[in-house]
Amino acid sequence: MVQIPKQQSVPPSRPPAPAGPAASARGTVPTSADVARLAGVSRATVSYVLNNTSAVRISEPTRRRVHEAAKELGYVPHAAARSLRAGHTRIVLMPTPDVPVGPLYSGFLNALQWALSRLDYTVVQYGSVGLGGEEAARAWAELRPVAVLAPAGMGAGGVDLLRRSGARAVITLGPEPVEGAHALIMDHREVGRAAGAHLLERGHSRIGVVMPREPGLGTFALPRLAGVQETGADVVPLPLAYEEEDAARVAAHLRDLGLRAVFAYNDEYAMLLMRALQDAGATIPGDVAVIGADDLMLGRLLRPRLSTVRIDLPSGEELAGLVDGLVRDPAARPDVRDMLGAAVVVRDST
Repeated sequence: MVQIPKQQSVPPSRPPAPAGPAASARGTVPTSADVARLAGVSRATVSYVLNNTSAVRISEPTRRRVHEAAKELGYVPHAAARSLRAGHTRIVLMPTPDVPVGPLYSGFLNALQWALSRLDYTVVQYGSVGLGGEEAARAWAELRPVAVLAPAGMGAGGVDLLRRSGARAVITLGPEPVEGAHALIMDHREVGRAAGAHLLERGHSRIGVVMPREPGLGTFALPRLAGVQETGADVVPLPLAYEEEDAARVAAHLRDLGLRAVFAYNDEYAMLLMRALQDAGATIPGDVAVIGADDLMLGRLLRPRLSTVRIDLPSGEELAGLVDGLVRDPAARPDVRDMLGAAVVVRDST
């Protein structure tokens, strides 16, 4: 229980305003001064505790009192006021992907958001449907983010606009670096190269490569196709919608195309195609070898178990630490890092 410290008496004609739930019922917005009085500390201490300031050492009992008082009063820090004092926000902007993302990337993004929140950043996902390039950057800049994790397609002009609007760090995620921005390179050709090389080692010189028909997935599928082509294999693109009927159509034509091996883009498409092949009476890998990508748990539960390309991404903590370091040192020279590794996990389907 938090004890309210003794305060000076107030003349009867002006009774003290109630704190806590009663105050909320009357519409009074609690302030940091209210939290300070309830916790028996200074307003500066409240600020240090609630803003997770590391430069000032605060005892754990004091931190608990401040958090308990803030919770009892329903107080939360005013982000806009804090931004004015600091000269920048604590917003890290992550534009919402305009392409479908599977479980692997969803998990990665969730881990990154959690790690950034532990560093006292507010992660905002911003929808940008229909916007691109500098137009999208202008929309994002209105939020005055301290950092932006920009998707592929952000040009040098957009990076400059975000910088001039106050973003201390602009980090692009894509196959190529962008002038003026830190770059996390995600080259999906390596995924295709790994899958193609594995199938070649298994004696398959002619390889089908699934190309999802779903809008937006070409961003990943085209580099993966190019990676298989770089192995020297005879490559046959296989357009495939994520539907059972379309998978049955593709499965029925594999023999006509002279294909006994398929890199199915990812594990989800691989499982779809495998089921269609088995329904058509084909054996795997006897008639057709199939390999996916992402190393999803469901692929291990299939019979036969699915061979796959495991994609290694940095941990959320690692990337959050990189963002935090760049925010603290906005003058750092743009850095380029390769963040995508690929390795084949051999199972029964190949």
